[in-house]
Amino acid sequence: MVVAGKALRQPARAHLSNRSDNKVTVSIIAFQAGYSGGRGFTSRQRDPLPQDTSSDKPGAHHLAHRRAQPPHHKARCRLKPPTRRRGATFGFMLYFAFQFSILITMTDALDAATILNFDPDALRAKYRRERDKRIRVDGNQQYLGIEGDFSNYIDDPYAETLESRTALTDAVDVVIIGGGFGGLISGARLKEAGIKSVRIIEKGSDFGGTWYWNRYPGAACDTESYVYLPLCDELGIVPTEKYAQGPEIFAHSQNIARHYDLYQNACLQTQVTGMHWDENLRRWQIETDRGDAMRARFVIMSNGPLNRPKLPGIPGIEQFKGHTFHTSRWDYDYTGGTSNGDLEHLRDQRVGIIGTGASAVQCIPHLGAAAKALYVFQRTPSSIDVRANRPTDPDWERTLTKGWQKARMENFNALTSGRIVEEDLVMDGWTEIIRNLISMANYRGKGIDPAEIPGLMELADFQKMQQIRARVDDLVDDPITAEALKPYYRQFCKRPCFHDSYLQTFNRASVNLIDTQGQGVAGMTETGVVALGKTYDLDCVIFATGFEVGTEYTRRAGYDLTGTEGLTLSKKWAQGVRTLHGLHSRGFPNVFFMSTAQSGFTTSFPHAMDESAQHMTYIIDRCLSEGIADIQPSQAAEDAWVAEIVQLSRISESFQAECTPGYYNNEGQPNPRSSQNSSYGKGPIPFFSRMKAWREEGSMVGLDCRS
Repeated sequence: MVVAGKALRQPARAHLSNRSDNKVTVSIIAFQAGYSGGRGFTSRQRDPLPQDTSSDKPGAHHLAHRRAQPPHHKARCRLKPPTRRRGATFGFMLYFAFQFSILITMTDALDAATILNFDPDALRAKYRRERDKRIRVDGNQQYLGIEGDFSNYIDDPYAETLESRTALTDAVDVVIIGGGFGGLISGARLKEAGIKSVRIIEKGSDFGGTWYWNRYPGAACDTESYVYLPLCDELGIVPTEKYAQGPEIFAHSQNIARHYDLYQNACLQTQVTGMHWDENLRRWQIETDRGDAMRARFVIMSNGPLNRPKLPGIPGIEQFKGHTFHTSRWDYDYTGGTSNGDLEHLRDQRVGIIGTGASAVQCIPHLGAAAKALYVFQRTPSSIDVRANRPTDPDWERTLTKGWQKARMENFNALTSGRIVEEDLVMDGWTEIIRNLISMANYRGKGIDPAEIPGLMELADFQKMQQIRARVDDLVDDPITAEALKPYYRQFCKRPCFHDSYLQTFNRASVNLIDTQGQGVAGMTETGVVALGKTYDLDCVIFATGFEVGTEYTRRAGYDLTGTEGLTLSKKWAQGVRTLHGLHSRGFPNVFFMSTAQSGFTTSFPHAMDESAQHMTYIIDRCLSEGIADIQPSQAAEDAWVAEIVQLSRISESFQAECTPGYYNNEGQPNPRSSQNSSYGKGPIPFFSRMKAWREEGSMVGLDCRS
């Protein structure tokens, strides 16, 4: 098999011996992962982009690559509804920063030889060099907390007024903290179970969570909306596109809240400031910034995995006199336009954006189309694969019957967990990966030695990333710019991105890629940004620097919990998360934690949220109907679960240490706490099966129950 794209100078031939005809099943407990999916080698798809054909500006140099010539190509986007495609290579798996397992059934004959158009040793060396020049001794400490002088970066720009209300001192059965998908799904499942005394506390002025805050131009889901948007079947709706845009997802959140009557009794524009357990009442006392002192029998912590914006600790960041904002608090008053783009106020503005992750990839095409000049400051390029969005086909929609979404979610989860299924219902970049690995690494072997699997996976990984890099060459005119946009790391190291116009944006004469050679921005002055010794004067700087990951749970939540005998959660989890099933922590009765830590992780996170919500609802319903006052894990059960999580995570440690720095590997500093805070290492399907068996057994094993 020959990888499409340019070959390195030392092509290699990997010889693999023939195998016996026995069918084998190999279990691969693989690394922590993200993924960069694609469309195999069957076609190269792209969207046309109107080009600025004016001549290059004088003085262009290796830091600011500019082009004037438009690319000469035709659009070849497939607009068919999701149907089974034959002859393509598909598959693999995604886990963002968590362990997973891959179960692969291998059949057919193994090819005697595979021709590689690259030198694996050369790529390994290149990956190491790219990693090493990005490692910083300060790790996560390189980022600033959004507080003090920077507290305005987390203000709510979307709420016109602060709604007045009386402070609450009442009691409810269940308080859910967080009004994003996790909170909405939990509220929905509780209401379906007949539990009506439910209150959601949300700091935004409406429901939506991520989709309330992230309203930057181009915001959209990068997992298929038919599996990503929760409760579609229950609400009787089908998303309008394969990858729904931000406004539609936000509206869907509101529809869930209305459908399940979650606005009633909700506390919006309210932030929890503290919680403590009242042993006499066996209730949680919850204080908020609105003066509330309410009580709850159960509390579901659905604060969200990525909810607290972060800023880079750039020297002089406070000196800049121009305008600044974070992508999660987009300032349309300054830029003009809407989530669909047309940022008309930027026509005479010099704009800089720091960061090239998922949010930046989606908004940069709109900034590039609008700004007088755009400067993209890049530390590490993202992996950009084909997206190929299209409207929902009405004929396909009419074929859907009750239960369609659950079946589709389970199909997607199986494929992205490494399972082989008869049909790929989703057919996108995520589900493509498993079949790519099977095909490209010649997994269709017989009697293959399991010890060779990691090496084959590495070769398949190299081939996939060669494809990603070849796509950059196809779409970016200037070869120097193209080289700077190529990701040189394993596909599991960073969050993948899918976009059909991001790369082409760098063909605009007004768009400048400031590749910092892995060093990041060096400083800011009153007038601009400093990178590699040069100052770029700017009118506006946008921080596309993401959210806090790897910091303390209570820091990201914005408050601490005080449980039994004065134990605080920050103290108990100081050396790492300690739970049973990722949901319960001893010393904090009746509290449920909805997160990825020590729990099941799915590519489409709402799937895991729904599984957790159903499990929590089962326990709460049992307690309410059977007169159980409080539950918490036994010490033995919690200790055993933590030990199992750590044991399962160890296989990924060397892989993470070799990755380029990012939030998946604690900015290049994996540590024991990272392993302890990881998800269930056997993958989501075994985890969900285990939780189902736990419920069916019926005795709530591992929980201490008091009446």
